[in-house]
Amino acid sequence: MKRVEDQDLDKIPGRRLEDGDVFCFECRPDISCFNLCCRNLNLFLYPYDIVRLKKKLRMTASEVIEKHTDVVLRPGNFFPEVLLTMADNEEKTCPFLSEKGCTVYSDRMYACRTFPTEHGVSLDEASGVLTPVHFYKPPDFCQGRHESKEWTVSSWSQDQGAVYYHKMMTEWTKVKILFQNDPWGADGPEGKMARMAFMAAYNMDDFKDFVFKSTFLKRYKVPKAFLKKAKKDEVELLRLGFAWIKLFCFGYPSPELGLI
Repeated sequence: MKRVEDQDLDKIPGRRLEDGDVFCFECRPDISCFNLCCRNLNLFLYPYDIVRLKKKLRMTASEVIEKHTDVVLRPGNFFPEVLLTMADNEEKTCPFLSEKGCTVYSDRMYACRTFPTEHGVSLDEASGVLTPVHFYKPPDFCQGRHESKEWTVSSWSQDQGAVYYHKMMTEWTKVKILFQNDPWGADGPEGKMARMAFMAAYNMDDFKDFVFKSTFLKRYKVPKAFLKKAKKDEVELLRLGFAWIKLFCFGYPSPELGLI
């Protein structure tokens, strides 16, 4: 979920979807293009994706990142993007694709759940309010777009189990959008401060050790009830990571989590 400038909304490929707008789509094994969309992708992975994938794959976050991702810092950006590494074969298929379909389907990534729609946010600079924007954007080879089944953004999200993904993506976007400004100073985006921020977003194993096995809790007063949840639930720990990044990198407090 990326920021979309208001002046660029009309330049984005695909059909913009307002609340209640309908699009047609269906995906089934008997449709001729089944699984063709799982090839040669620039598929972005977001923090909640990693939390779900590591559990599904029974791997640590470090193992998932090392084996299955490319971490890319694009020119002019101050926080890296994490992309899924395609398999080393002629078609560059998704590493989780089998002949029968997706092997991580129950925990598939945000971009896969929301396909054939794409999502972004428009930021009102004056108020700081983020407004979601949605687009219907199936590729030309997609035959599912010719099916008669009708959806709205809301009904499709519910059907695909994407509602909570949207919630976590919105929380992450509120953090990520801050990195349009450079918080790193002389150390730059590959220094220690930047590595710690990346850990707090993408590596809950290391972040958990940082919170509970370092001097973190001496420096930050986090409510005991929330800490108890964060110790057992990586999603709550991720929320703490988001709040800490805002405070650590930009000085923005999160009073609801005690980070002030």
